[in-house]
Amino acid sequence: MLYEHLGHSPRVDPTAVVAPTAVVSGDVTIGPGCQILHGAVISAEGGPITIGESTIVMENALLRASATDPLHIGDHVLVGPMASVSGATIGDEVFLATGSRVFNGARIGARSEVRINAVVHLRTVLPAESTVPIAWVAVGDPASILGPDRHEEIWEIQQDLDFPGYVFGLDRSTPDLMVQLTERYARHLARHADDRPVD
Repeated sequence: MLYEHLGHSPRVDPTAVVAPTAVVSGDVTIGPGCQILHGAVISAEGGPITIGESTIVMENALLRASATDPLHIGDHVLVGPMASVSGATIGDEVFLATGSRVFNGARIGARSEVRINAVVHLRTVLPAESTVPIAWVAVGDPASILGPDRHEEIWEIQQDLDFPGYVFGLDRSTPDLMVQLTERYARHLARHADDRPVD
C-alpha cells in the first residue's frame, strides 16, 4: 500500500514490484527491478528514501528516514527479513542479513556484509568490503567490530556517539529522559494521522 505523507507520494519504477501488504509512505523513490516483499515498511518521516536498482527488501524489514538523516540504499542490495535500517547510507551490493540493525548516520561501503542479528551503530562508518559477523556490533568511525560479550568496550565508544542527543536532541542526563523522548517522538509520529492512500 502506498501512502502520501507530509505532501509527498512514493515514486515506484514501473519495473519494480511492491507486495500488496507492504507499506511505502512519503518521499520514497524505488528504482527499477526492485522487489519489496510482504510486510515490509518503508517510511520517509520528513527525509527522503532512495532505493537503487534491483534491490530486494524482504519480508517484515523496516526502512526509515528522518528530516536529519535521509536513507539511501544502493543498487543490488539485499535487505533480509526483519532487518531494520534507519537514516543510513548503504553502498552497492551490500548484504544486510536477517535481523540486522543499521542506525542513523551510519555509512556502509559497497560489497559489505552485515550478518544475522548484527548491528551497525549510530554514525558508524564501515569501509567497502567489510563484514560484521553474526550478532556482532560495529561501532564508531573508524568502526570497531566487536563481539556481543565486549559490552564495556562497545559502550565506551557508543557513549560518545550520543544516541539520545543525535536522534532526539535530548541530553542523556535529562532526569525524565524517557518522558521527554516519548512525548517528543509521539508528536512527531502523530503527523501520520493525515496520511492518505495513493491510488
